[in-house]
Amino acid sequence: MPFYTDQLNRVIEITKYPERIISLVPSQTELLFDLGLTREVKGITKFCVHPHDWFLHKQKVGGTKNIDIAKVTALEPDLIIANKEENTKEQIEALEKIAPVWISDVNTIPNALQMICSIGTITGKEKNADRIIQQIEADFEKFRLAVNSPLHKSCKTAYLIWKDPYMAAGGGTFIDSMLELIGLENVLADQERYPTIDCAELVKRDTELVLLSSEPYPFKQTHMEAISREMPGIRILIVDGEMFSWYGSRMLQAGNYFTQLLYA
Repeated sequence: MPFYTDQLNRVIEITKYPERIISLVPSQTELLFDLGLTREVKGITKFCVHPHDWFLHKQKVGGTKNIDIAKVTALEPDLIIANKEENTKEQIEALEKIAPVWISDVNTIPNALQMICSIGTITGKEKNADRIIQQIEADFEKFRLAVNSPLHKSCKTAYLIWKDPYMAAGGGTFIDSMLELIGLENVLADQERYPTIDCAELVKRDTELVLLSSEPYPFKQTHMEAISREMPGIRILIVDGEMFSWYGSRMLQAGNYFTQLLYA
């Protein structure tokens, strides 16, 4: 029987290419679309907004942290795709009684590429997965060359994901790896995961740039103005959170976005 190891080193048995897939992770839902699995994907979460046609027409099975187990059961899946950070341990254990659950754990760009490769293999879409990986690697290599250029100056950066209280992306996160890719120095890289922070602490850390993510908290112009009053003279930008935190095929669009953001 075919056995596969997920990114938590759990071994799961999948006897054939899945024909009824449920995705509980927005960025991986988009990946399934780009792999060519429109017919096979039967259920997604209410946060799986890409592609838009799937969001409109695919069966919703709840949110990423409040999955409707009954709806999942009714769809009779033969594969459920989940994520360690996005989904809860308790619900994963309940879902395992329904179908094999493949869990991703993505904290770095290599983790993301390995996830794409694994899902491509499990679903019989290896060639499509390889094509996506090769294009991402080529785009990201251009950035690595640019940030290693003597003309590039690193900038001390804070990436905020939440308000009341402010929370930021620290070390050991996929966002941190994306900041490193484009040559921005994460001033909170010494903090694990998503620490609570205030503007006074960011000033102490000599922060030069504050990035306000569009998700999960939808930062707006008013928030930029409020932070600017507490951190006068600091550059503040609202950025597309999907480009920094979606670790599937959305990375195909990240190169162009980062170029416009940093070098326009």
